[in-house]
Amino acid sequence: MNHNNPCKKITAQQLKRWMDQGMDFVLVHTLPGEHYKQQHLPGAKNACVYDVVFPNQMEAMAVDRGQSIVLYGSSSSSRDAVTAAEKLTRLGYRNLHVLTGGLKAWRDAGYRLEGEAPEEAETRPAALRPAEGRYAVDVEASFIGWTGRNINIGHQGMLRLRAGEIAVRDGIITGMFVIDMHAIVNFSVEDEALRKILIDHLKSDDFFFVERFPEARFTMIEARPIQDAVPGIANFEVEGKLTLRGMEGAITFPAVVENLADGGIAAEAHFDLDRTRWGVIYGSGRYFEHLGMHLVYDPITIQVRIVAR
Repeated sequence: MNHNNPCKKITAQQLKRWMDQGMDFVLVHTLPGEHYKQQHLPGAKNACVYDVVFPNQMEAMAVDRGQSIVLYGSSSSSRDAVTAAEKLTRLGYRNLHVLTGGLKAWRDAGYRLEGEAPEEAETRPAALRPAEGRYAVDVEASFIGWTGRNINIGHQGMLRLRAGEIAVRDGIITGMFVIDMHAIVNFSVEDEALRKILIDHLKSDDFFFVERFPEARFTMIEARPIQDAVPGIANFEVEGKLTLRGMEGAITFPAVVENLADGGIAAEAHFDLDRTRWGVIYGSGRYFEHLGMHLVYDPITIQVRIVAR
């Protein structure tokens, strides 16, 4: 919270006294509705700070900007209630309090909760562990995005997988993926004729020599969980071998792996790949001089999205 925020802190004990004394204030659970349904403080209303309509929800609860409002979130580790207070301060609310330690502090103090599972103690989400077994890659839902650059412009496009499979054993993921180099496309060049020239250039022996090497392959030797990874950041470290233009090279990169509601697995990764390691040296300042406008940066930025079921 910034120093200009007039929001005050309130402890669980102070809040309980307010309740017992029947003081007039609005108590707001700032987490999503599904969390509120499971457990919330007695008399609390719900306005999720993550929703874009959070200001509208608060307007409906407290029309008077000077009304006393107590905001709480999950624990001292989360900025939910603090962020809510910052938003409301900017909107002109003047009498805000944040419950120190949030719902956890209230529970730890032994005070009553309401909801569908008020007695259930909250725990930090466990490290993701995909279900054991073999999975086939959904080639329609999977793709490889790419961005190549030079001093004047960047080009973006996509590649498709021809086939792929992964296996999960003891929490370790292995797999194999076949990339269809004929399926390379470009999104950044609007003129159809110029776009075809670029694609032909990329498929030629200047770059990926697709006539001789129509496929690329990535063998995932193993993907291991990253300890203490929080949701939304890389939770697996991937180690593998990429075969491109007939050359094999080792690569490692972080990835976010998630379980899907239908029992499948989704993985996403973003990293830079030095194309020259696989003999793609056109326009590289490492191998040519006096390139002028033909200089092409060595790194290609890769976005990989894999869905397997």
